[in-house]
Amino acid sequence: MGDEKVELRGRILDLMEEYIKKLHPPQSFVPGETYITYAGTTFDSAEHANLFDVLTSHWYAYSKFEGKFVDAFNKFLGKDRRTVLTNSGSSANLIALGALASSKTGLEDRLMPGDEVITVASGFPTTVNPILQNNMVPVFLDVNLGDYNIDVSRLDDALSDKTAAIMVAHTLGNPFNLNAVMDFAKRNNLWVIEDTCDALGSSYDGKATGTFGDLSTFSFYPAHHITMGEGGAVSCQSGAIKRAVTSIRDWGRDCWCDPGKDNTCGKRFGWDFKNLPKGYDHKYVYGDIGYNLKGTDFSPALGYAQLKKMAVFGAARRRNADTYTKALEKYSEFLLLPQATEKSDPCWFAYPVYVKENAPFTRKELQEYLESCKISTRTLFSGNILRHPAYQNIQHRVVGGLDNSDKVMKGVFFFGVWQGITPEIAGYITDSFDRFFEKKGIKR
Repeated sequence: MGDEKVELRGRILDLMEEYIKKLHPPQSFVPGETYITYAGTTFDSAEHANLFDVLTSHWYAYSKFEGKFVDAFNKFLGKDRRTVLTNSGSSANLIALGALASSKTGLEDRLMPGDEVITVASGFPTTVNPILQNNMVPVFLDVNLGDYNIDVSRLDDALSDKTAAIMVAHTLGNPFNLNAVMDFAKRNNLWVIEDTCDALGSSYDGKATGTFGDLSTFSFYPAHHITMGEGGAVSCQSGAIKRAVTSIRDWGRDCWCDPGKDNTCGKRFGWDFKNLPKGYDHKYVYGDIGYNLKGTDFSPALGYAQLKKMAVFGAARRRNADTYTKALEKYSEFLLLPQATEKSDPCWFAYPVYVKENAPFTRKELQEYLESCKISTRTLFSGNILRHPAYQNIQHRVVGGLDNSDKVMKGVFFFGVWQGITPEIAGYITDSFDRFFEKKGIKR
């Protein structure tokens, strides 16, 4: 870029920042008036400059920033991982399971229709849906109260001669017992898909979540630790699996050329596929049942700037979670506060609270009070997903009962820890708990 273009770009970016500051001036926190979201985003000139560069490139499909983000993300994970970007974390889950069923991998133990996949009933639906959409059978285990992760004591009971994989998430950023899950999978030759959509930046036994499973998935929806606006990723170590992941993301095509590229293989018209004319254009040969699950380069442009801030964002999340725990532990008679899994360091997605059965109030009462204080809350996703209308007639197995999943549905909600929650705001949230308990005649 010549000096004149560099100078002009700088002037435009300066004007853009001036305009954005007028559109989004800093807002003071007013207790009881300012709405406190459970999640949110923070952008600055780094994100804006990257988006401007994509805008002026006139090529909006994945391009320069896709490569930059993927390289940076692989380094962030800290292991030899291969990452493929997608348009969402839910798409990443769909692709990951589908890739293990793809003949393109050449694997003898690939997943097949009718195979069983161990998961949990208390979670987000798009961890379960890919199992159903690939004509496989979910085997539901219960979760632990406190960490809300898979009850690993039931893994052996869940095993059958049809069991082929495990697909579970790290709940709200709290890692599940990876030692137990990975050992069970290794002993029984099972695939593991590690849904890390809520757990970017968490670690287990000193290693980053998302580096344990055969495949791992991530989400960059605005509610998550970093955002691409919309976006997700699949990470794996196997080159053959990565090729299947990319194929399913890219319409199911057999060709592995990047968009806009031709003849990467050097024999575009030299392939010979059974039932196709000899030399059929490889760019239009389809080896998988696929979709178009790509995003645009605007997404990794955002993500590339956001990833550089992950340490700061993660520190804020941990700080806020610690603040809540210290302030609310005096109510432990009635509230079960989140418990980090042994050997883990959660980078919390949100802060879950379980209202115990002996409490003189319900989860709904406490949640509605906090909402009246302008504090955004959410229940813990589906609770017991088998109680939802869409799942009434699915083929499945349940092992050991789902009592805790029902308790989660009845008694758990969460609120925010994200970096937009300052110490002042966190203090207001804990003060609101105090006021609720005082109204109930409970003083600590």
